[in-house]
Amino acid sequence: MSDHAILSASSSSRWINCPPSVRLNQKYKEETSIYAIEGSCAHRLGENKINKRLGRKADLNISDLDFYNEEMEGYTTDYANFVMEEISKVDDPIVLVEQRLDLSSFAKDSFGTADCIIVSEKTVHVIDMKYGMGVLVDANNNTQLMLYGLGALNLFDGIYDIETVKLTIFQPRRENISSFEISVDDLYKWAKEIVMPMANLAYKGEGEFKVGNWCRFCKAKNTCRKRAEYCLEIAKDEFKNPDELEDYEIEKILKRVDEMESFISDIKSYALDLALKGKKWQGFKLVEGRSSRRYINEESVINKVKEMGLDPYEKKILGITAMTKLVGKTKFEKELGDLLIKPKGKPTLVKDSDKRKELNIETVQDEFKEEK
Repeated sequence: MSDHAILSASSSSRWINCPPSVRLNQKYKEETSIYAIEGSCAHRLGENKINKRLGRKADLNISDLDFYNEEMEGYTTDYANFVMEEISKVDDPIVLVEQRLDLSSFAKDSFGTADCIIVSEKTVHVIDMKYGMGVLVDANNNTQLMLYGLGALNLFDGIYDIETVKLTIFQPRRENISSFEISVDDLYKWAKEIVMPMANLAYKGEGEFKVGNWCRFCKAKNTCRKRAEYCLEIAKDEFKNPDELEDYEIEKILKRVDEMESFISDIKSYALDLALKGKKWQGFKLVEGRSSRRYINEESVINKVKEMGLDPYEKKILGITAMTKLVGKTKFEKELGDLLIKPKGKPTLVKDSDKRKELNIETVQDEFKEEK
């Protein structure tokens, strides 16, 4: 079995929603980003810490990690603390760390690795650490975690009378802990009605292309015709009243704005990358972008300004993240927690499928009047 499943759990959101994208992605070279390597290092470090606390073999040498810093040390400690706290909540648990799971009974040749599985008499708890900070990950109906839940049931459903599968995302760099619970019956129903039919289509390269947030990590996103058609469809529309758009026309545009912005950004990056490799795009040329002046050597500038009898430094309080590192997380919360305030975020218009609670318009209007 190869190290990369064709129908991987991590890409399940894409192949469940857009089955033919699986075979299309195989045309592109597999590349590993520095973010993936960094995440892998964090997982190895977190695994080592959990095993050490469980009294298991834990002989990881920090020098073996391509990426390591104090930030990673702190966040993986937070992860280990969270896992140990969850373990302490159940009696006589079985704990599996970085457990490879066979998912082939639900999707052909599929497998995955769960960061941590805690099994008790009635519940299977799957915990997935997301070290990235770019995208906020939600556990609610998360297809990757649901597949891991199915894989865990394969291992223990015949041994324990499991009723509930709990799925948790632990994303320390976004201060995000998200959990979702689903009954075993509902999870198996999802597998039978959704996963298995879509996996069958995906494996054969069949089904329909579909645009959505799963396009973000698709290798074919820059040249996908379906995505281009979706984003350019608004431009093709002939609005009957050119002077003013009707509400339904604005709503139609709003539904596609996010994907259009992402598509435009991806196309520009894709075209630039090829141009840097020698591709000539008709009507375009490579030029030097704008830049700002910078010091050649900061130390030399500091010494020169001091010789002039002036202070070269700007004094300002550390940001919350830097201050937390300086003081220590526990002490920071204890000593400075009461001195912090989290202002309300600026009202943002999103699709009604967004999981955030809808604002009360009267409250928003009153607050706006107070600010004015």
